[in-house]
Amino acid sequence: MGDRWQVEVDRSVCIGSAQCVHLAPGAFRLDSGMQSHPSEPEPDANEKILGAAEGCPVEAIMITLLGSGEPVFPPEE
Repeated sequence: MGDRWQVEVDRSVCIGSAQCVHLAPGAFRLDSGMQSHPSEPEPDANEKILGAAEGCPVEAIMITLLGSGEPVFPPEE
């Protein structure tokens, strides 16, 4: 069994660009206020979700390993 992630969107930072919706169809949705939400907050590790986090113009998407809390994105510096 592969890794599972905890995916969160900081809605105080999200600008509603919808890049996450385009880069990872089905993994994110926009609400009526044009704020992003993960469709599943604890998905299996997935390159499209990682690509959406990397492609977010304001880095509003945080991904950590479920259980350990180890950062996946943004990486620790």
